[in-house]
Amino acid sequence: MTSSTRAGAPDAAARVADVVRVRVPEPGLRQDVRAVRIVLHRELIRFWRDKLRMVSGLVQPVLWLLVMGTGLSNLMASGGAHGNIDLKTFIFPGVCAMSVMFTAMFSAGSIVWDREFGFLREMLVAPVSRSSIVIGKCIGGALVATLQGAVIVALAGLAGVPYDPVLILELLGLMFLGAFALTGFGVMMAARIKQMQSFFGLMQMAMMPMMFLSGALYPLNGLPAWLTVLTRFNPLTYAVDPLRQAVFSHLDLTPALRRTFDPGVTWGGWVVPVWLEIVIVLAIGFGLMGVAIIEFRHAD
Repeated sequence: MTSSTRAGAPDAAARVADVVRVRVPEPGLRQDVRAVRIVLHRELIRFWRDKLRMVSGLVQPVLWLLVMGTGLSNLMASGGAHGNIDLKTFIFPGVCAMSVMFTAMFSAGSIVWDREFGFLREMLVAPVSRSSIVIGKCIGGALVATLQGAVIVALAGLAGVPYDPVLILELLGLMFLGAFALTGFGVMMAARIKQMQSFFGLMQMAMMPMMFLSGALYPLNGLPAWLTVLTRFNPLTYAVDPLRQAVFSHLDLTPALRRTFDPGVTWGGWVVPVWLEIVIVLAIGFGLMGVAIIEFRHAD
């Protein structure tokens, strides 16, 4: 063996010793929980850094509340048709629901953005279950949408809604449940869509009918039969009505006004209780999230 070979052997051994061993963690519940937390944290960071998104997400709900609500109130007051209730108060719960709806759907749409730029592929090849990515996305989107809706709740005084701590907690909790179901719906749609333009087109096609058929802008009593059926099959109906009942339970109204503006959701004359509406929203949310998980398991 030559002297140069003998001298090079220790150098080669040293280089091998300097190599850092990479150990891929074993898949398991601990890694999945960590993945959920990371995806949720990423959603919060993305939302906080996108100030334009926060502002633009408030424009439409504020317009509905302050412009349309004021216009309708003046119109109704001129006819003396609504007693001592402000129409801004009536549409306030619907505006809260619309606020979280738009934000939740935009949060779900970021999946398509991640797919276009290749980041989604990096998440899918990580040593975690794909269901943890979907769960983190749904919880993160719901939390972001609730934070956006909290700004609308802060405007409650402008709509004649009292700043009652119990009412505020009820509204935030109900908005989170509705946002969870809506994010699950958005993630399910985004699981197979590859272009952002296609997602926004589908989102608009789905959101507008859901918004107008939810009772967010008008009472659900006295509607034509065909419209009544459509509102009862709309999942957003069961997210808006608990918000409205929470608000109206803190107002001093006559029974006649309460029946007119807060009739509740009925099935064949039977008034659906709030707890059942909450169960329906939760069931829809978990069901849509389950479908999204199945879709993600087949995504590339």
